[in-house]
Parts: sequence; C-alpha cells; structure tokens
Amino acid sequence: MRTYLFSSELFHSIYANMGLLILRVSVGLMICLAHGLGKIPPSAGFTAAVGKMGFPLPGAFAWMAGISEFAGGLCLALGLMTRIWSGFLSITMFVAVFVVHFHDPFSSKERALLYLFAFLCLALTGPGRYSFDHILRGRKPI
Repeated sequence: MRTYLFSSELFHSIYANMGLLILRVSVGLMICLAHGLGKIPPSAGFTAAVGKMGFPLPGAFAWMAGISEFAGGLCLALGLMTRIWSGFLSITMFVAVFVVHFHDPFSSKERALLYLFAFLCLALTGPGRYSFDHILRGRKPI
C-alpha cells in the first residue's frame, strides 16, 4: 500500500513525463485557484448548500471540500502526495457530478467530469518523474 501511495509509475519517455507534469500542474492550479481558494473559509451559503445535500456536519464537510480543492490542488501542482490528493479530489468531484449536478444538463456537469477523470488518471499513474514525490523517494528527475 505504501508503495502505491508514495510512488509513481516509472515512465522512461520524456514525453510521458512532460505530459504528466503539464496535466498535474494545470489541473492542480485550476482546481486550487478557481475553486478551492473561494471555499477557504467556507461561506455560510456554501455550508448551507452542503447541509441541503444531506451531509451530516455540513460545516466540517464544507471545510473538507475547500481544503481538498485548495491544498490538494496545490500539492498536485507540486507533485506532492499526488495519489492521496488525487483520491480526495476524485471523491470531491464524484460528489459534484453525481450529487450537486445530478439533475443538471450535461453542460453543467462537464467541468466536474473532466476534473474527475484527470484526477483518476493521476491516481493511477502517479505524478511522473518531475515531482516532489519522485525526489522524496530518493530518485532524481532526469
């Protein structure tokens, strides 16, 4: 389990590693700045909306969503604990797609679906060579 959480698939192609870097940094910064920053601290309206969704302790769940999007996005951009944060962000986006926007038209849930699939890809592949995870495992980036 530890190996899965803190390691990365070793791609020998510079193109694959650059692709993961671009994906990680772009979706990480977008979720952090465009969505997470506005949820720290959670507004009363956001907390009330979380409560209307049926979550117990809506204040705590509002904080978890905000932290997941802000801190998780920042850590993804850095490639730090990538698989863990990708898992948390996948759960957050799953809720966004299948709870928050369930009855909305596809165009309203499309962004959350794109984030969900990007986070699932990063959870499966890991961050690539150009990441703090790779350095912390004792490997140097090429």
